[in-house]
Amino acid sequence: MHRVAVLGDKDSIYCFAALGLEIYPTEDPNAAVETIRKMANQDYAVIFITEALAEKIQDEIDRYRDRMEPAIILIPGVVGNTGMGLLNVKRAVEKAVGSDILN
Repeated sequence: MHRVAVLGDKDSIYCFAALGLEIYPTEDPNAAVETIRKMANQDYAVIFITEALAEKIQDEIDRYRDRMEPAIILIPGVVGNTGMGLLNVKRAVEKAVGSDILN
């Protein structure tokens, strides 16, 4: 069975535990990279990560962009939306259809 996890600062992700998702509270980029690499070698299908943390480890996230699993999805944290998640969606759509249809 595939698993779903959430990474980010504790204030932003603890609510996901109530939904039965596995949470990994961290703001340390090195710890986040290590955790993502471990999850990629296990049966994680989806990893949600806060935009603030994702900004710090963009190179690592890019390594998984063309893989089916794990899908890494950016979510806003309690500090708000940085726009990074929407930018990643735009890139994915543009890659899939060949042009920017979201503007």
